[in-house]
Amino acid sequence: QVQLVESGGGLVQAGGSLRLSCAASGRTFSSYAMGWFRQAPGKEREFVAAISWSGGSTYYADSVKGRFTISRDNAKNTVYLQMNSLKPEDTAVYYCAAALYGLGAEYDYWGQGTQVTVSS
Repeated sequence: QVQLVESGGGLVQAGGSLRLSCAASGRTFSSYAMGWFRQAPGKEREFVAAISWSGGSTYYADSVKGRFTISRDNAKNTVYLQMNSLKPEDTAVYYCAAALYGLGAEYDYWGQGTQVTVSS
């Protein structure tokens, strides 16, 4: 079993920055890929970014490419999402997820989410 806890959400003005963190416990963190997803009110959950177990490969949705950066610290069992140049359309609940079988595999565990609100 893997437990994921997100933090770092909040209210920020457009153009501002936030850094989300996702702390993992349970199975060996460094052995699985991690992803960030988000869900805005009235919309389906969408992919934001993903990172391989080693951190050597990263992927981003086109909507956040160049503004968001995903990273991980396996010594701290934590994955991060640095969000810069935030826009009102980035407002959503952000979730981290763990894929035991690597990038491209189904995500097996999910956190409870953290709210990000970007005001115009």
